[in-house]
Amino acid sequence: MLSLSYRSILVVKKCVAVIDIMTEAPMVSMTQNAVQRLERLIAAKENSSLMLRVYVQGGGCSGFQYGFQFEEQREEDDLEFERDGVKLLVDSMSFQYLMGSEIDFIDDLMGTRFVVSNPNAATTCGCGSSFAV
Repeated sequence: MLSLSYRSILVVKKCVAVIDIMTEAPMVSMTQNAVQRLERLIAAKENSSLMLRVYVQGGGCSGFQYGFQFEEQREEDDLEFERDGVKLLVDSMSFQYLMGSEIDFIDDLMGTRFVVSNPNAATTCGCGSSFAV
């Protein structure tokens, strides 16, 4: 059984229960840059119900890779995080790899993109889109 802060989340096999116990910082957070970029993207799509899903899947040069996509609805096992009205969704399987992570938006020589600062990653690839634990 896994017990966490912010909202205690108990994970037993495929069963997820969320219990409001603590109100510490969210376990997956977004920087102000990420929030501002998401606000612009959501406004451009003219759909205020959009939420950003961040997920982990097998692949990439380090073993796992991050994925991002917009969703209009939550799934049953989704955890929802919010900052300044912008919502972030993480499924329960991906959450185990993303606990404590921060989603940022950067614009540098490699281009513009969302990146994940993940304290659980033992190694990451050069571009930051894949990782290993």
